[in-house]
Amino acid sequence: MKLFSNLRSVRNSPPESIHISSLPPSVPAEEGPPAASPQGDTVEENTLTPIQWITPHNQNLDPGSNSTYLDQQLSVPKEPEEHRESWISLRKLWAFTGPGFLMSIAYLDPGNIESDLQSGAKAGFQLLWVLLSATIIGLLLQRLSARLGVVSGMHLAEVCHQQYRTVPRIILWLMVELAIIGSDMQEVIGCAIAFNLLSAGRIPLWAGVLITIIDTFFFLLLDKYGLRKLELLFGLLISIMAIMFGYEYVVVGPDQGQLLKGMFVPQCEGCGPAQLTQAVGIVGAVIMPHNIYLHSALVKSREIDRSNRKEVKEANKYFFIEASMALFVSFLINVFVVAVFAEAFHGRSNSEVFTACNESGSPHSHLFPVNNQTLEVDIYKGGVVLGCFFGPVALYIWAVGILAAGQSSTMTGTYSGQFVMEGFLNLRWSRFARVLLTRSLAITPTLLVAIFQDIQRLTGMNDFLNVLQSLQLPFALIPILTFTSLPSVMAEFSNGLFFRVGGGLLIVLVCAINMYFVVIYVAALHSVWLYVLAAFLSVAYLSFVGYLSWLCLIALGCSFLDPATRRQNDTTILIQQQPEFDT
Repeated sequence: MKLFSNLRSVRNSPPESIHISSLPPSVPAEEGPPAASPQGDTVEENTLTPIQWITPHNQNLDPGSNSTYLDQQLSVPKEPEEHRESWISLRKLWAFTGPGFLMSIAYLDPGNIESDLQSGAKAGFQLLWVLLSATIIGLLLQRLSARLGVVSGMHLAEVCHQQYRTVPRIILWLMVELAIIGSDMQEVIGCAIAFNLLSAGRIPLWAGVLITIIDTFFFLLLDKYGLRKLELLFGLLISIMAIMFGYEYVVVGPDQGQLLKGMFVPQCEGCGPAQLTQAVGIVGAVIMPHNIYLHSALVKSREIDRSNRKEVKEANKYFFIEASMALFVSFLINVFVVAVFAEAFHGRSNSEVFTACNESGSPHSHLFPVNNQTLEVDIYKGGVVLGCFFGPVALYIWAVGILAAGQSSTMTGTYSGQFVMEGFLNLRWSRFARVLLTRSLAITPTLLVAIFQDIQRLTGMNDFLNVLQSLQLPFALIPILTFTSLPSVMAEFSNGLFFRVGGGLLIVLVCAINMYFVVIYVAALHSVWLYVLAAFLSVAYLSFVGYLSWLCLIALGCSFLDPATRRQNDTTILIQQQPEFDT
């Protein structure tokens, strides 16, 4: 009953107490979009009808205290009149290219690579269709994220700050931070393992973690030299991954017929619980909660006149094309990894690998017990077995690919942490202080594990971190569906019926799959006190997810009302009264 009373109190709030603006945040008051004619029935064709645009809460802050690389915005070339009717312009596509490839790094982080190699080793080519489906689902969710940033001029964390009450907002921020820390730990672990492999074990894991800290700060300084140079750096790292894993693909030479069958025929003959768990793990590894927040911020790096309907529509189109291209490239790289391990190592026993490592003179043969159990691999063992079967060059190329994946994803993870902190908390910290905090939160636990545990424990952390990320998925998917369905935020670009219903079902499906993954993981621990603890945490967790879902349903319900009523209602259901930000 308290929830309903809170909703009623907000619904009955006077409109002037709600922090809104009649103009998009990128348009000054004196240059607002033309109003409707006195007759009230005509509006300029390419101009958005004036709506209640929400003003970013940090718009009046000192830019120096809250600066990120987004302070530089790239201009989009204007096409000649005779070319405007063409469906696509390569010049404009190039201008919009960048944010999608930075976003796609999350689909190539070490956690994804490990999921790929385990999928190939355990199920052969039979789970490629799951990878394809998860990538398509990810593309649809990234589309919503990009549209929110393009249309509203704010990223998802900023919209959450404006729309949710204080307590839910803080809880939501903590959940997203946990997801970022978990992802960051996987990426740092991947870099440390890569350094260890490249140095033939001379660089211990804890030293690899420290190197990752230093070089991440170094690379992040590159954004001072321009946004385009930073985006080209990420493009270079993706190219390195494609070349390294592509080399492994060519050397192994997978069966193309089996590959295509596994990709487009949804089946898994002879699969058991291990393969089913792996299929669920693929979805959890591909769809990353912090990536939804990141993409909505990255698209703000292009200059868009949000009072011009045609420019907004055009930006949405080009960002979707660019994101499709970026995720296609990431999908190919993931397929390379799955196919290599499916062809070379599916069904092999530990004794076979032990024999091959002994014959090749590898110093790592002790990693594989002499028994007939099926080979189990992780990122570290994956490089070792490649070296045993295809020579030392294959091991070093694998390590370089993992290093590129880990290094690029640590940088994008750091950006995610900055956007989330400044959006949810309205921070006025310096950029260096925010980077130092977000880095420390992820590095410290990883460094402790690397110092006091062996490499088996370090690589084994990935399963726990995948579970952690799965738990945080609803805290990105529910808000993005909620806010992209609100006409007060998205104007005429709010979700249509298909995306409202389909998006809701899709989010329920993804969350259900990942919750199943969590249940399997907890059940495998075989600890009564962990079961009890998980039960108590589940009640709190499901209560908060239910709260966010209830607000989402209200927002979706309001979007079915007539335009005049829904625009009045959806701005009062969720928006918190924040007089300190009134303008």
